[in-house]
Amino acid sequence: MIPAVILAAGRSTRMGRPKALLTLPPDGATFVARVVLAVRDGGVPDALVVGRPDDRPLRDEIDRLAAVARVQFIENRRADAGQLSSVIAGLNAADRPGVRGILVAPADQPLIRPATIAALLAAFSPATPIVRATHAGRHGHPVIFGRTMFDALRAADPDCGARAVVRTHPVLDVEVDDPGVLKDIDTPGDYERLVSDSEP
Repeated sequence: MIPAVILAAGRSTRMGRPKALLTLPPDGATFVARVVLAVRDGGVPDALVVGRPDDRPLRDEIDRLAAVARVQFIENRRADAGQLSSVIAGLNAADRPGVRGILVAPADQPLIRPATIAALLAAFSPATPIVRATHAGRHGHPVIFGRTMFDALRAADPDCGARAVVRTHPVLDVEVDDPGVLKDIDTPGDYERLVSDSEP
């Protein structure tokens, strides 16, 4: 089993409002809902959404999504320590017998396609402990970290984050026809362009 760890504990300071709860036309689904459903439809049975303990609106959205997906809210009480702390919070929640790795995806990449998730799962094996999505030769997300990488993630320098683990271990890059793996939505301008592109 490879659960998804969806990162949604950032403060969204550049956006000015929580990115995970932004919506897109035509259906008005939130960013986090789109990522949860993409990983579900791509073959990942369980999703763990990592957020701040006091993020009631995100908890409510996860409760709503639980009607259509196996999804759980995971508290990160150290969210201000950086993104790696959320990866570790999700990893610790996922780490149980039978788990072969985790698929890490940010909540602010709502265009990731189920086919991309399926391609990463198909490429993953014990011989390839890190599998990363790429598009047009550029590195993106999601990334699968195998169980053998769990201790390295826990020991990584918080200032460098999971990148430090990726840089020092073998990585299998999987080229996908999915520009969504590169599209971080960080600013109001990013969001306005995305909404405009998504409108019928």
